[in-house]
This record gives sequence, structure tokens and C-alpha cells, in this order.
Amino acid sequence: MFAIVGILVVFGAVLCGFLMEKGPVLVLVQPSELLIIGGAALGTLIAGNPLHVLKKIVSSVVRVVKGQGYSKARYLDSLKMMLLLFNKARKGGLIDLESDIEEPEKSPVLSKFPEFLKHQHARDFVCDTMRMAITGGATPFDLDQMMELDMEVHHASASEPAHALATMADALPGMGIVAAVLGVVITMSALGGPPEEIGRKVAAALVGTFLGILLCYGVVGPLASMVTKMIDEEHAYYHVLRVTMLSYLKGMPPSLAVEVARRAVPEHVRPSFQEFEKACRQRETLVETTAA
Repeated sequence: MFAIVGILVVFGAVLCGFLMEKGPVLVLVQPSELLIIGGAALGTLIAGNPLHVLKKIVSSVVRVVKGQGYSKARYLDSLKMMLLLFNKARKGGLIDLESDIEEPEKSPVLSKFPEFLKHQHARDFVCDTMRMAITGGATPFDLDQMMELDMEVHHASASEPAHALATMADALPGMGIVAAVLGVVITMSALGGPPEEIGRKVAAALVGTFLGILLCYGVVGPLASMVTKMIDEEHAYYHVLRVTMLSYLKGMPPSLAVEVARRAVPEHVRPSFQEFEKACRQRETLVETTAA
């Protein structure tokens, strides 16, 4: 949502400044120039990326528009979920988590956190790691290496839309120049005509360069930057899950393992110790009320 607001501010500031200088707004309305620049930029995006990356670009832009991120509430839910899992394992051993890991949708613990279950990769990240811990034969160091490898592969895959958008942004000024050159060609063919007509054609050619630069630095560039930040937020979330599981598998008590993970949460969304305790008490009360 903030990305849309920012883009509107960019366009609003540019148009207001243009109007303050008594510029005719209709001169900026050049559908042919926009078609050349936008179509050519879209073509480079399609030509330079496979289908699965194009799908990721669409979903990433939708996430940016909706403002889907990792809030404090989401971290609280994830920490509560891990605490419940570890407490269950402490009472019955890791083998007691087998049914939760194999069928998370039917798990009495994981089913209480539908937002987590919707996030397929995060769900698999936790379940696959705990499955390896249950089967035995893997040391905490081995499991940490697996998690690190999984995170690296996922981060590289998730970064593809951001790189594609950044490449598209870099191409837009060049496409603006292409549109401007075509406008100059048209203007040269109109030499000898009325000065007003030549002026309009020159203005249209210059608008091509203007649109290319504006779309680069005012729209696509910021979108690519926002997608990158969302990917970094997701990577930080996986890091918290990794720290939680690794701390417990090293032998820490569940409460201490979750406290270590809480301190790994980025500062701007990190819940305080008191907030986490309160959230856990509310969860326990809700469970007891439901059971009654």
C-alpha cells in the first residue's frame, strides 16, 4: 500500500511542478510514446526471463501493493507455535512429533496456526528439518547445514523477480531515447510545415525521454527495491525459525530456545519479553476454554 502512495506522490509532485510553470498537461499525454516505451520494456522483460520468473514477478508486485510483510503478530504466532511443539516433544520425546510433522494440517498444534500452514515453504522448512531430527543420524551441525542450504536456495529463487524488475528499470531510459529518436524522425519528415505542428512533434519526442526516465526512477525502480526488501524480510523470518530449531536441537529447554529466537527477530517487529509472555498466556487460556 505504501508503494502505491509513494508512486502517487512522485506523479503528483511532477505534475504540480509542471502546472506551476503553466505547462500544458495535455502535451504529456502521448499514448504512442507510452506504447513504444511500455511495450518495448515489457518485451525485454518477457524475452529475458522464463515463465516461472514472470509468474513470480506478478505475485511479488501483488504482495507489494497489498503490503504483505512479516509483522510482530506473525512473529508472535510463530514463536508460540514453536514453543508448543517443543513442549510436546519435551514430554513425549521427538518421536511424539511425528504425526504433527507428517500431516501438519491435522496436527493439534500446527492446525491452530492457519497463517503458518498457508506459507508452504515455511511449513516445509520446519517440518522437513524436524523430520530429519526425528529419524536420527543427523547432528545439530548437519541439520544447521541443511537449513542454511535451503535458505540460500530459496533466497536466490525469491530474488529473481527483483533482479528482473531492476533490469527492466535500467532499460526504460534507453527505451525513452528510442521513442524520442522516432519522434525526431517524424519531426524531420514534417519540416516545411506549420511551426505549430513541428513544435507539437518535438514536444512529443521529448515526452518519450521524460516518460522513460520517470517510469524508471519513479515506478519500476522503487518496485524492484521494495521487492528486494520483502525478500530480505522473508529471509530474516526463516533465520528466526532456523535459530529456534537449532537452539532446541542443541539441548536448550523450549522456553530458552524460543527466547534465543525472539532476540533474532528484526528490531522493528521484535516483540518484548512481556508481550510474548502475555500472548502465550492468552493462547493457553483460549485452549483451556475451547477444551472445556
